[in-house]
Amino acid sequence: MLQSAQKSNTNEYTVEITVSAEDFAKAVNKAYNKKKNSLNVPGFRKGHAPKAIIEKMYGEGIFYDDAINEVFPAEYDKAVEESGIEPVDSPRDFDIKKVGKEGLELSFKVTVKPEVEVVGYKGIEAVKASADVTDEDVDKDLQAKLEQNARELSVEDRASKNGDVVTIDFEGFVDGVAFEGGKGENYDLELGSNSFIPGFEEQCENHSIGDEFDVNVTFPEEYHEELAGKDATFKIKLHAIKEKQLPALDDEFAKDVSEFDTLDELKADIRKTIGEQKADTAKKNFENSVMDQLAGLVSAEIPDCMIDTAVDNMITEFKYNVEGQGIPFKKYLEMLGMNEDSVKGMYRPRAEKEVKTELALEKIAAMEDLKVEESEIEDEYQKMADHYGVKLEDVKAAITAERVEKDLKNRKAADLVIGNAVEKAPEENAENDAE
Repeated sequence: MLQSAQKSNTNEYTVEITVSAEDFAKAVNKAYNKKKNSLNVPGFRKGHAPKAIIEKMYGEGIFYDDAINEVFPAEYDKAVEESGIEPVDSPRDFDIKKVGKEGLELSFKVTVKPEVEVVGYKGIEAVKASADVTDEDVDKDLQAKLEQNARELSVEDRASKNGDVVTIDFEGFVDGVAFEGGKGENYDLELGSNSFIPGFEEQCENHSIGDEFDVNVTFPEEYHEELAGKDATFKIKLHAIKEKQLPALDDEFAKDVSEFDTLDELKADIRKTIGEQKADTAKKNFENSVMDQLAGLVSAEIPDCMIDTAVDNMITEFKYNVEGQGIPFKKYLEMLGMNEDSVKGMYRPRAEKEVKTELALEKIAAMEDLKVEESEIEDEYQKMADHYGVKLEDVKAAITAERVEKDLKNRKAADLVIGNAVEKAPEENAENDAE
């Protein structure tokens, strides 16, 4: 049972608990029953030696460590609940003050969630971009549709030029030595697409079918480590030239690529779609900006372990996404010239911001006395079950109602902060920056 929980440092409590002689004796018996089969006692078959004999032979405390491990998890949970503290890391620095037939008495330290202050969370100003759609936006979308529906016609009576698709063999050399991954055959390359190393595509222009020539380039500094910044020569053989022929932009084109009968109807639909996309992007960017600023309003000493946990969660998700594409995570990092430590460093600023944002929302939910109804929790459980395609009872078994309630309160707090934020037009923001 809990004896005391005293603040011993910033974000740290020292907790003392005791276990009665009776409860500790039960734990010792459990430890004995688990361990007796692994102990050799002369005169007894394995697993049949009485506890008293084993204690006499190996010492009275032979089962104490296992007994402590047996009772501690439940006693820890009760102590946390009774004291009202919110641990954010595993307990540490155990000090066993008493252990034996009289019971157990021990203390430990635990890092707790920090005390947070959030001032000025109503009225945060953030830029909200315009969702207006220009004729240029519509033309750009139409051009993309034309490109997607273009035909490629073989060309034999002229040299290659920007916009053509050329079929080439290539092999790359650095200091006269071929490098891994630098060779291709019958490769289709669109000149002007900027899909190859800078300078490569331009040097493939003004060549005819059957030409063999060299392309000299320098790999970018941000290229993977073995080739970064190095000069390279590619041996090229040009096999074919194809010219893109775009369809006519008219009503027939609209019928071919959409459900509409006229080009004007297609343009109107494109304008509507782009407008919806711009509005959605503007809304998300506005909300993200508000949340970023909210994190900056937090006054607290954040325990490193909270940020470390957030970083680990991000890396786990990153690793899952990479390996889901069939790429070993370690190999992927090597390709990027990174290791796990550099990835942690990359994620740390974002992790710190996310931790601060969550702490801010929890504080706001408490200050605003935000409530969550039981029906809202049930609805959220059902949404999760539907989303993941699992049984409702399985979701409830995996996620506590307290966790769901907390998440819903945080969402309400976020809605409150965003609802009270002040929208600024981009022009207004630019003027302020100039001042």
